[in-house]
Amino acid sequence: MSQLQTYKQGMKLMGNHFEISVVADDEAWANEKIAVGVAEIRRIETLLTTYSDDSETNMVNANAGIAPVAVSREMFQLVERSLRISSVTQGAFDISYGSVDKKLWNFDTSMQALPDKETAKQMVRLINYRNIILDNEQCSIFLKEPGMRIGFGGIGKGYAAERAKDAMKAAGVASGIVNASGDLTAWGYQPDGSRWTIGIANPDFSAHVFSYMDITNMAVATSGNYEKYVLIGGKKYSHTINPRTGLPVKGIKSVTIISTNAEIADAMATPVTIMGIRAGLDMINQIKNIEAIVIDDNNKIYTSKNIHFN
Repeated sequence: MSQLQTYKQGMKLMGNHFEISVVADDEAWANEKIAVGVAEIRRIETLLTTYSDDSETNMVNANAGIAPVAVSREMFQLVERSLRISSVTQGAFDISYGSVDKKLWNFDTSMQALPDKETAKQMVRLINYRNIILDNEQCSIFLKEPGMRIGFGGIGKGYAAERAKDAMKAAGVASGIVNASGDLTAWGYQPDGSRWTIGIANPDFSAHVFSYMDITNMAVATSGNYEKYVLIGGKKYSHTINPRTGLPVKGIKSVTIISTNAEIADAMATPVTIMGIRAGLDMINQIKNIEAIVIDDNNKIYTSKNIHFN
């Protein structure tokens, strides 16, 4: 009888590195099931991308301040859930952050100076989740202010990972992992019957791990300033922008969220960074089925109340 093994494939999807793992006793079968996950991620990418004029996201953005746009029920519900997260995080999570474009911050080039505070403030005035108007009957989305833009950079990878997992489970995969550049969801068990071992990156040396966790049927997402940043005057500025000021957040190197759902884990990592250690952990402690590990600029570790390191 063939032995169970973990079969893996890495690929670039949604502009990020994805790795999909499947436990199986047959490589051809495993690859077939990985293809199911990839197809689902590609479908979601088509829906959410801002790089294609005919995506639902861009059609909503193109009609900002003009008219509501009828969208698929899937898109409508994702925006609806995003607005609930905005409400819970008091706007620290906000999909209308797309209004701050690369004229203000571009982490793909070598920025020489910080934008001035006034310019930043001017640009963030369009970030306001309350101006995203949903009509359930028409299944439409309307951005009230001209120039507003929505984007799913803070939730899209987690949503795609969760959907890929569901598609693969429906196709018969009892155990696997979908890892979307560090936002991952794991279900079932390794071939030897043990839970999956997940490493949490050291924010100073992202190739190194500072802690391990054994998980199953859980999702983990990490947001850290080691992923994308600029160096200006010898100081590191994170790609996490505070939607109220338009300037990078300071004080936290990384936030890891552990949850039962990859979409939630992905969406909650950034708000905790923006809210700060005390307010962020206070919020996490009030929500069921979600935990957080925070590392500050001095490498001090803070955790939500149900996490205990040995």
